[in-house]
Amino acid sequence: MNIFLDTASLEEIREFADLIDGVTTNPTLVAREGRPFRELVAEICRLVRGPVSAEVTALDVEGMVAQARDLAKIADNVVIKIPMGRAGVRAVRKLSAEGIATNVTLVFSPVQALWAAKAGATYVSPFVGRIDDRAGDGMEIVAQILRIYENYRYDTQLIVASIRHVRHVVEAALLGAPIATMPYKVVRELFDHPLTDLGIERFLSDWKGVPQG
Repeated sequence: MNIFLDTASLEEIREFADLIDGVTTNPTLVAREGRPFRELVAEICRLVRGPVSAEVTALDVEGMVAQARDLAKIADNVVIKIPMGRAGVRAVRKLSAEGIATNVTLVFSPVQALWAAKAGATYVSPFVGRIDDRAGDGMEIVAQILRIYENYRYDTQLIVASIRHVRHVVEAALLGAPIATMPYKVVRELFDHPLTDLGIERFLSDWKGVPQG
């Protein structure tokens, strides 16, 4: 499973640039950085070899397509995030025909993911955490989308998004999700376990008793 970092922070990206497989951003994350959008995206693309998702802000088809074309010029690894909806699906269809990579975001149901795949989306991002927040089962939605894509041999790759904790990552991997994107906090936690820390502490303590020289 590929691991993407969900952030627009250059500091966070630099820490894991040699380990992660890509980056996803959104307008909220970009706004926190207080830097010009295109400049920030260009810098992220220089730090990361894999896909970097940058989101449009227009809500109409023509506006989305125009913004997407402009953003796609920043770097070869830019992926255009398009919000789910009638306009979004139509924009994705146009961009797909032009060879521009897209990531359909704000997906909350299998049929939304089906529309994205039919339009030729490169990626689709179901928001498991937000579904769970509304007493739904985000991972069951992921499982259903994966089955639909397998049934019809769609090339669209699923990105498990809105990840809240390590358990979400484990469940995504068990389902065979190709990609999971997660915040900095969760990426750090993937390396940690109290028994690992205890083991290292014990080994070092024992090592002090070994004669040196």
